[in-house]
Amino acid sequence: MLKLYYNRISFNSSRVWISLLEKGLSFELVPMKLNGDQFQPEFLALNPFHQIPVLEDDGFVMVESLAILDYLEVKYPTPSLLPSDPQMLGTVKMIEILTLTQMMPPMRPLMMHSMGFSQETPEKLQEAKQNIDQVLRFFESKLVDRLYFGDEQLTLADIVAGTAIPFLPSLGLPLEDYPRLKDWCDRLMTRESWQQTQPTEKEITEFKTQLKILLSQRR
Repeated sequence: MLKLYYNRISFNSSRVWISLLEKGLSFELVPMKLNGDQFQPEFLALNPFHQIPVLEDDGFVMVESLAILDYLEVKYPTPSLLPSDPQMLGTVKMIEILTLTQMMPPMRPLMMHSMGFSQETPEKLQEAKQNIDQVLRFFESKLVDRLYFGDEQLTLADIVAGTAIPFLPSLGLPLEDYPRLKDWCDRLMTRESWQQTQPTEKEITEFKTQLKILLSQRR
């Protein structure tokens, strides 16, 4: 039995969760509140870096979401979430990496600002938006007229980028300036896997309260 240690608010967790659902695999969800439970000895035995997600597969333990996605793709190849065409495969892996290295970092200060915890200047927040805009325009150019980044099939690129981009309008970055991406995003949100993994308003509120407590303890 596969076992996923996760938190609904975590983009990293969501991309693994969606992949498991899209592959139709049976798995157990182990919720992590991240209120200190990630520092408990039993969890540190799985991941000494005290981060989620963690995947257990019959005693084999994986950490780091992109590594987990690649593992699942090789061990459970049907349905495939990677294209066989070399150029499409290159595009998919590129979108995955750019999401983590170029889009997620500038999203963090915007997320903190949206929750009322930001100490960044307006200039820094505007710079973050400009950096994200550059990524979105690049992604827009790679979609062309395709349904997904891997052409007609859902891929890991769609899962990795598609767990973050739908959140951007709530950060003051509407998708209307990127019509292909907006259509793509709307398409993803109709899939059962995306609907099933969206956090509720209650969970978001609880997360904000918990984060406020953690930040106050660090001062």
